[in-house]
Parts: sequence; C-alpha cells; structure tokens
Amino acid sequence: MPFAPVLHSEWLKIRTLRSLVAGLCALVVVTAAFTALAGADSSDGGEADFDPLFTAFFGVNFGQIAAITFGAQAVSSEFQGGALRVSLTAVPRRGRWFAAKTTAIGAPVLVVGLLTGFVSLAVGKAVLGDRASGMSWAEGLQAVVGCGIYLALMALFAAGLTAVLRSGVTTLSILIPFLLLVSFVVGDMSGNAADFLPDRAGQVVLHETWDGMLGPWAGLAVTAVWTSAALLAGSWSVRRRDA
Repeated sequence: MPFAPVLHSEWLKIRTLRSLVAGLCALVVVTAAFTALAGADSSDGGEADFDPLFTAFFGVNFGQIAAITFGAQAVSSEFQGGALRVSLTAVPRRGRWFAAKTTAIGAPVLVVGLLTGFVSLAVGKAVLGDRASGMSWAEGLQAVVGCGIYLALMALFAAGLTAVLRSGVTTLSILIPFLLLVSFVVGDMSGNAADFLPDRAGQVVLHETWDGMLGPWAGLAVTAVWTSAALLAGSWSVRRRDA
C-alpha cells in the first residue's frame, strides 16, 4: 500500500478519537493559562535576570505534558485490543506503517504548537504590559516557531518511547516526573551537562538570553537527536517484536 493512504488512515484514527482531539485543545489552553499566571506573578522586570520572553512562554513547561500525552496515547492505542495486529495486516510493511503513524502525530502537534506559540506570546505580552517592552517581535517570532518545533519533537519523543515500552502509562510515568522534577534538579546540580537534556536543550529557543552552552537552534537540534533515537528504537521494536 502506498504511503499516502496509510497516512490518511492513521490521521483518521487520531481525528476520530475524542481523547486525542481534546489533548490537542488542552495543549493551547494549558499553555496560555500558565503563561498568564506566570506573567501575573513575575517580578517587575527590574531584576537583571528577568527574561520577558521566557515568561511569555513559561506555560510551555506545562503544555508540553499535553503534547507528550498525545504522542503516547496515539501509539499506545495500537497495543489495545489487538489494534496493532489489524493495522499490520492492512499494512504489512511495518516501517511504512510506523512512519505514517509518527507523521500523523508530529504534523498536527506542529500546527497546534505554532498556534500555541502565537497565543502564548499574545497572552504574555498582554499580561506583562510595559515589562515586555524589551522583547522584540523578531525574538517573539523565533520563539513561536521554536515552540511549535519543540512541542512536535517532544510528542514524537513520547511516541517513540511508547513504541518501545508498549504502554502509554509507563511512558508518561517516566516522562512527566522527569520533565517537571528531575530535569530541574539535575540541571541545578550538574551545571552545563544538563543543557543536553531533551527538554532543557529545546527550550533554549524560548529564552531571550541564555548562559548555557547551546544556542536556540542548536538546542532544538539536540532535542531532535533525542527524538530520532527514540523513533529509531520504536521502529526497531515494531519491526522485530510480535504484534
């Protein structure tokens, strides 16, 4: 079967599952809500380390949970009730099926991630008011694009890991504590080494100033390497293990 109809069928699966559609909606709402809270509770902007750009995109720290949940659920649904066996019967070439599945995951998250970035920037500027005066639109646009790419990469990272673990619950049990707790603790204790963690590297693009080793696009490249490794492992697992 050609790639296009396989991709279309995988997109239909995602579009018709209400939990997945709700997850994409939650991505925008949660990010915007936490951005508004961060802007309202932030300092007055007089401190040397005040970063209005990151404050405007602070909600991504929590919105990314919706992105990884979307990626994990989209893959884990195949391991329930023999769905994967049916999918591979229709598409015997497992690599092609997995490529279509991950494309159907990454593309909508990228689009919604870009929308999330625009909404977050608008909310952040509105809440910060004069405190956002030092933020240029060029920096904001870079952060919007980076936000979309970062969220898509994290959703695909979760998808690849779920294909290996064959459980969305296990994947989320690992990733959510890591993103919310472990990454910050490791970052505070390990210095620049933590800059190469997938979340910290990818979020450099959301900062106006950054003292770490990576630039904004280099950081996204590091996250892309982590994602590629997860997807390669997931593809191997789909190819080699029984459905």
